[in-house]
Amino acid sequence: MAKKKSGAVPPKIPPGASAPPADLANLVSMMIWPKGQVIHRIHQNIYGSSQFNPGTKGNARFSPIKASDGSSIPTLYGGTTFDCAAMETVFHDVPIAAGLKTFDKQKLADQVYSQVTSRRALKLVDLSATALKKLGIQRNQLIDTEKDEYPSTRKWAEAIHAACPHAEGLCWVSRQDDRALAIVIFGDRISAADLSPTGVPQDLLTVTPVYADLVILADRIGVNLVDGK
Repeated sequence: MAKKKSGAVPPKIPPGASAPPADLANLVSMMIWPKGQVIHRIHQNIYGSSQFNPGTKGNARFSPIKASDGSSIPTLYGGTTFDCAAMETVFHDVPIAAGLKTFDKQKLADQVYSQVTSRRALKLVDLSATALKKLGIQRNQLIDTEKDEYPSTRKWAEAIHAACPHAEGLCWVSRQDDRALAIVIFGDRISAADLSPTGVPQDLLTVTPVYADLVILADRIGVNLVDGK
């Protein structure tokens, strides 16, 4: 009899292996983003604090996406903290490597930081690890995937949008900053009027307190901000 190998590593589940189930509407778990809760955002300066991306281009985990009638769904991304917003955007592609890494400050050009609060409670689909069990999918198939799997993860967002007309967005534990929640909300179900901006968007490079917070975060992840000119 062949000896059983010790310490064998179980096979990894391939990312994107599971397609949305047919009875998706009965399997989703909902959560509430409370009225008045701040949404921290980092976004291009061509958009206002509470302005949705029209959803016609880009390559994010859950956008751009289309409704069942083929129309583009506007989206707005954010998180529960400044660090989460930065990690999910400008620092998203910082490599996982020990030691000091450099980051060209010019990549921050035309990027701004905004805070908005919800004027009402928002109904979001819960994509936490516990809720994903009911959906029959794991984090490494939906939340922890790399960019090459984004076409598959966007199919999940489209399927949820189509199956759950009451769902106004998605919420999950951020992959880039697991101390915080990340959200994306659907602009065909939530309007800019449902969101209240806190002040004006603040430029990442020229507003001193914002840039200082970025420097502190950069130091935590082992990044040196350099002028690449």
